[in-house]
Amino acid sequence: MQTIIIEWLHLDVAGATCRRCGDTGLEINRSVERLRIECAPKGVKIAFRETMLNADEIARSNTILINGVPLEGILPQAQVSASCCTSCSDLTGRPEQCRTLVHLGQEYETIPEALIRQAVCKIGDCC
Repeated sequence: MQTIIIEWLHLDVAGATCRRCGDTGLEINRSVERLRIECAPKGVKIAFRETMLNADEIARSNTILINGVPLEGILPQAQVSASCCTSCSDLTGRPEQCRTLVHLGQEYETIPEALIRQAVCKIGDCC
């Protein structure tokens, strides 16, 4: 059985994360549930790992890795960007730029389930 590991890296300050990371987390949870059902009959197991980052590691926050490879390294025409994040700033007490994903010219603060699924399907050939 093949295992695909979806890892979510995000800011954690005293148990809280920023709005966009929290929303990405919801999208990942939906993806994992659906992919486990969809990929199991094809012999692919979906595992989930959460890595919490401190404020000094904020540049890595809102990252999704599929078997250790960043989502933007799997999806064609995807790249990383950043934008001002007042939610992160509220948590750290200083102005922050939070990671975003640009895919096909559209910038996503919250990484949508459809892009997560697309990357997993490409790696696992299970959906």
